[in-house]
Amino acid sequence: MKTPLLSFTATLALLATAAQAQEVRVYNWSDYIDESLLEKFESETGIDLIYDVFDSNEVLETKMLAGSSGYDVVVPTGSFLQRQIMAGAFQKLDKSKLPNLENMWDVIEERTAQYDPDNEYSVNYMWGTTGIGVNVAKVKEVLGEDAPIDSLDLIFDPANMEKLAACGVYFLDAPTEVIPAVLKYIGEDPDSKDAEVIAKTEPVLMAVRPYISKFHSSEYINALANGDICVAFGWSGDVLQARDRAAEADNGVEVAYNAPKEGALMWFDQMAIPVDAPNPDAAHTFLNFIMDPENMAAASNYVYYANGNEASQEFLNEDVIEDTAIYPDAETLENLYTFTPYDQRLNRDVTRLWTKVKSGA
Repeated sequence: MKTPLLSFTATLALLATAAQAQEVRVYNWSDYIDESLLEKFESETGIDLIYDVFDSNEVLETKMLAGSSGYDVVVPTGSFLQRQIMAGAFQKLDKSKLPNLENMWDVIEERTAQYDPDNEYSVNYMWGTTGIGVNVAKVKEVLGEDAPIDSLDLIFDPANMEKLAACGVYFLDAPTEVIPAVLKYIGEDPDSKDAEVIAKTEPVLMAVRPYISKFHSSEYINALANGDICVAFGWSGDVLQARDRAAEADNGVEVAYNAPKEGALMWFDQMAIPVDAPNPDAAHTFLNFIMDPENMAAASNYVYYANGNEASQEFLNEDVIEDTAIYPDAETLENLYTFTPYDQRLNRDVTRLWTKVKSGA
């Protein structure tokens, strides 16, 4: 019997829906997961995983605020998450579909709640600090044995930077990481929302700008590991990845990471589901998979970042859980600060300032 057109169309729609249900699209930071976990997810769930990467919050935010990103799970940093929640970019989590939430760490959830009250929209993936990565031998060769490798003086004192330029310095291409650090360095509130206070960072940055080789938020990993540069202002886990890549290559490069003694930014990368996610059920399946303690530990063991999953800690490698550069001691934790988002007007000012600094004009 000939199938009526309406029934045939409905059947196609059902098939399309079923096909879509077998796919989840994830947008995460580059170099940020053990890829064997992606294969494990597909094997255990039968869901096809499309996994794309970005290397700056600004790139992700452009997609999120434009809408129709096409992704089911994205991973913004806390301050960006907060602004995107306010813009209506995310949907609340259905916690009944996330039994592994019981594994999360209340110490971290208390801190992420400042960006996402009651953690209704997100779960922590990784957290860490922003600080200084150095090629120990090269920096000491240039600045001497007492080089301030644990201080913001290393990167914001023009006298030091002029000498370091010979061996290469990279900065994160991230104004919301760099500007708070400058404010901390000059004795101001790193979370200041006063335009006049933030403007004080411009002369500090412009004074060292001639000595910065590049602004980039991922290339410094290999550049440090290979000995191509001697200093990077970057994320803790990235620098520690560089340290381990250099050790594996046995290339004679010793990389060290320090959270600046003046204080370091503590940041949180949060997994969230866009309000227009094509497949929110599969998104919840992915989040629950990642929150499995052994899976979360495998991710941290690979990327050398701390995570917000307390149950995972028994599965972490000793060189992760016992490394105070990854899981800081109580004294260092006390000295960490957090950052909350700029409003729209101040964000424009910061963007202009950052453009000027990067161009050196």
